[in-house]
Amino acid sequence: MMVVRTNSNYLRKSHMPVHESNAHQPRVIVISGGTDGMGRALTLARAERGDRIIALGSNPAKGRNLETEADRIGAGDRVQFLRVDLSSVESTRRAIREIAARHQAIDALCLFANRQSPKHTMTGEGLERTFALYYLSRYLLSHELSPLLRRSTAPVIVNIAGVGITKGAIRWDDLQLERKYSMITAQLQAGRANDLLGVHYASQADNPVRYVLYHPGFTKSGDLRPLPVAARLFIRAAAKFAARPVEQSIAPLHGFIDNPPSAPLTAIDRDTSLPLTLKTLDPTDAERLAEATKTLLDTRLPKPTTE
Repeated sequence: MMVVRTNSNYLRKSHMPVHESNAHQPRVIVISGGTDGMGRALTLARAERGDRIIALGSNPAKGRNLETEADRIGAGDRVQFLRVDLSSVESTRRAIREIAARHQAIDALCLFANRQSPKHTMTGEGLERTFALYYLSRYLLSHELSPLLRRSTAPVIVNIAGVGITKGAIRWDDLQLERKYSMITAQLQAGRANDLLGVHYASQADNPVRYVLYHPGFTKSGDLRPLPVAARLFIRAAAKFAARPVEQSIAPLHGFIDNPPSAPLTAIDRDTSLPLTLKTLDPTDAERLAEATKTLLDTRLPKPTTE
């Protein structure tokens, strides 16, 4: 596996935002969590530049608000809201089928969708909700949209998570956290799972799709309503002093999309390019998680044979 370049000019030249409209053929971009926070901001910014966006989200009111704002900036015909419960495997796969029916190719897949669950919650498919939404939906979108991504001349997946954070671990004998749960444990496990997802995806032979793991840092973004009132107040107070503006956090994504890295895997923690030798990016663990995920899907939630 290739190691990401660490020259500071790489980030400065390749991954800084492009302020002018695209001079090339407009890109087709799928954005999960595209109706909230950073995902919403990226959806509108890319549509304004001329790209076509499929924004995935579960809240129809937020979808309508997104489309209204897109109309206001003159990009209404370039934003499609696709309602989907990304904590559901069946719903996620249904969205993937709909995307494939409408588009011959996808140029970029940007993965934002996440939501904190203060209490242990199982989905109707028997999956812990954070694991299903934050990790498994990204696994499905990455792998099952690959045929469309491979048709692009410069395909890229950007997984917005917490690469560079070394806390947390995969609970190999209890992926659904049925024995011991906390919101932080669930978030950290899913974050480390996303790190390993990128490692395994990028290791595939003859794979033209570049994979970027990106940690934006503490950002004024996201829906805090699921959190207890005290936690919401604390986060909002802290955000006034320490959080990055959404525009600053999404700025590098324009570079990832417009000029994908040459290496199969790139890991960026805010403005720092990370070595792929981090213990959280271990290829053996990545292979183990990929096998566990495939087994989980094959045995409990198999893909319909008619697809």
